[in-house]
Amino acid sequence: MTDTLFSGVVAAPADPILGVNEKFKADLRSPKVNLSAGVYLTEEGKTPVLNVVKEAEEALAQAAIPHTYIPMSGLPGYDKVVQQMVFGADSEIVQSGRAATIQSLGGTGALKVGMDFMHHILGCTVSATSKPTWGNHNALLAMAGYEVHGYRYYDAANDGVDFNGMIEDLKALPAKTLVVLHSCCHNPTGYDLSAAQWQEVIATCQKGGLIPFLDMAYQGFREGLEQDATAIRLFAASGMSFLVATSYSKSFNLYSERIGALTVVTQSAQQAQIVLSQLKSVVRCNYSNPPAYGGRIVMRVLSDPVKFALWEEELAVMRVRIKAMRKALADELQRIGAKRDFSFITRQAGMFSFTGLSAEQVARLADEFAIYAVKNGRICICGLNHGNVEYVAKSIASVL
Repeated sequence: MTDTLFSGVVAAPADPILGVNEKFKADLRSPKVNLSAGVYLTEEGKTPVLNVVKEAEEALAQAAIPHTYIPMSGLPGYDKVVQQMVFGADSEIVQSGRAATIQSLGGTGALKVGMDFMHHILGCTVSATSKPTWGNHNALLAMAGYEVHGYRYYDAANDGVDFNGMIEDLKALPAKTLVVLHSCCHNPTGYDLSAAQWQEVIATCQKGGLIPFLDMAYQGFREGLEQDATAIRLFAASGMSFLVATSYSKSFNLYSERIGALTVVTQSAQQAQIVLSQLKSVVRCNYSNPPAYGGRIVMRVLSDPVKFALWEEELAVMRVRIKAMRKALADELQRIGAKRDFSFITRQAGMFSFTGLSAEQVARLADEFAIYAVKNGRICICGLNHGNVEYVAKSIASVL
């Protein structure tokens, strides 16, 4: 008997980001530079283990905590420390208990559970993301069953945000559209909205009956933890209901531990408890419950003021290095007389820069210089250091 069950399956295309990383690993040339994956690297090209993480790991090893199941919603108390960091300890949302928070499998897991919840429980069928957006947003939404639309965001001609186009597109969306917004350090462009612009986005969402889903994967990488929460706290002050996905992969360098959170802001503590019950039902159908290890590390830091302050200091070191490498790349491109002005790189924020390079130019960087970037021209600034920034700048200039 011939079994043809899987004979018609077509190979999926390589992930637009992770696939590039695999090509980089297979390249035996030297020098080579990986500017594709969104992972923090030191000047030496290593992802560091933070001191506060080391201390937490040592303490957990000494405690020898049994590896039993934890609740579907995550570690007890995890929700509170996350809410305090996202909204502020004195936030009305935190004090009233009108937000439901679960521990998730990284930021991606938070997005997945939130999208499933809104689609299967609340019946949302239409979504919208920025043009461009993080490569996985649209895939997650499509897999969850949404019709995916785009709203204008990147203004290539002026190296910034097409805010008028963004508002115009948001106003055209039907009510109950799930709108994915980048709260800070927009991925891939690095261009963020001002507080005044966020207020207009909030008013547009309220008037149009849109449902905001804020993705905050990079809190602390623009200006600092408090400053980078501005957009979310403006939404909180508006009184509207919304969702937030947060990630600790980047800010704790805990990429492999898959630690994040999904928060749903409702109108009352009673609503929050009902929503929490439904979030747990979605989790149960996905992965039953989250792993404990990364969550325990994050909780240990967020719940202790001394450890929290030490973590902020280490996060600041990462932020300062990224900003320094932005300036170094822009300065070097200017010094060697590149055919276009790249000073806009210093106006972007977070781990990434949207260079404006075409897919053909990106391909030339890989083929001719072993420099790997994402096809849309996004580069990860963390892949730069003082030993390779001159080589990268010269290579970019040569493909213009």
